[in-house]
Amino acid sequence: MDTDNRYEKTLNYLYEKLPMFSRQGAAALKPNLDNTIKMCELLGNPHSQFKSIHIAGTNGKGSTSHMLAAILQECGYKVGLYTSPHLVDFRERIRINGAMVGKQWVVDFVDKYTTNIEEIEPSFFEITVAMAFAYFAEEKVDYAIIETGLGGRLDSTNVITPILSIITNISYDHTDLLGKTLPEIAGEKAGIIKHKVPVVIGQQHTETERVFFEKSVHMQSTVYYADAMWDLVRTGSTPSLQYYKVVNRAMREMHDLTSDLPGSYQYYNIKTVLAAVDVLRANQGMDIPFANVQRALSKVKKLTGLFGRWDVLQDKPLIIADVGHNIAGITEVTNQWKNVVADNKHIVIGFVKDKDIDNVLALLPQDNTYYFCNANIIRALPASELKKRAEACGLQGEMYVSVADAVSAARNAIGQNDAVLITGSFFIVGEAIEYLNVNNGKLFPTSLENHH
Repeated sequence: MDTDNRYEKTLNYLYEKLPMFSRQGAAALKPNLDNTIKMCELLGNPHSQFKSIHIAGTNGKGSTSHMLAAILQECGYKVGLYTSPHLVDFRERIRINGAMVGKQWVVDFVDKYTTNIEEIEPSFFEITVAMAFAYFAEEKVDYAIIETGLGGRLDSTNVITPILSIITNISYDHTDLLGKTLPEIAGEKAGIIKHKVPVVIGQQHTETERVFFEKSVHMQSTVYYADAMWDLVRTGSTPSLQYYKVVNRAMREMHDLTSDLPGSYQYYNIKTVLAAVDVLRANQGMDIPFANVQRALSKVKKLTGLFGRWDVLQDKPLIIADVGHNIAGITEVTNQWKNVVADNKHIVIGFVKDKDIDNVLALLPQDNTYYFCNANIIRALPASELKKRAEACGLQGEMYVSVADAVSAARNAIGQNDAVLITGSFFIVGEAIEYLNVNNGKLFPTSLENHH
């Protein structure tokens, strides 16, 4: 059997055999780190064999992780990057210097540990985390950037002792699991703050500040606030680039910066990343010249393979995809969408069931044409129910049985000067990109394929 077939069989085993949060929801979560610890012990504790940076937060974790990885790569380091969920290919979760882990490596890993997997019964996320750690140790990365899956305190990734922790921001998401109030959610995210390990807080919030402060005092950890360290002003933008003046407040130095991530919300993430670089320089003595930072931030997608963040998939007519999926995320996406000039606007949208859907729908523009759909996962909110709830909020459109059908209908309906936004969840964007990739043949960044 060739590698591609064996790889597909291996993935089917992982998806079907193991509890998977992204497909099932809360039932797949384990209330402790026991399984991850057992898996890591079995593998010789690979996470202790490289330096790591740990990133939590409600939104912006993925962009922040990729930007930081790009900067370290540009400085000549070998950088592991672990993120979730994936959009099209499982291997997007585990990369080194932008290249995805090889299919054969995944097959061999699962083959080797199948008996242990069946004894320990880890969740899909727990096995993926262990797999990433094993790969990074085997490949001897200099640094690994590790993004939490959900929360922080009980997240499988929280077995690491990083050289730096980063918490991007706190807003309402997964309230059924992390708490109903911002301080409760912050308490879960603050679980990644470790003894004497510095922590960067991306966005300050009066309701959560005390939570982080108290936890850091308890852990003898120094807190750095990105807002206090850097000022940013956006000076211009094109559909695929943003231009900034950035000011280092301590040094009183001003620099120009170009970002290839055109989401306006990247303003916060860039600030967080710049603060993180300062802390790494000061605490780790790392040589990270600002010229490298500038170069890296102008080509994050090329260096790391990031996509799905205000991604311009097509210029004329304009098609944009963004994985915004909670109140804070959709607020940013709709604010930017308002500034897009088009004759008519179309939105392909779908959600998973455990989101605050009515409050999210209330944020969306009523004068757009909607294509309601659901991703091909158990957790998806059925398109028929979404349409009903959307109509109650004054949103008009049709429902479609699949993401591909919705995207196809939108593409058939649009004129040259129209615009389409695809949003609502990682799964909607992933299936849309997969469909467009097959039908356009040019979207998916295969240049970062790793045949290792």
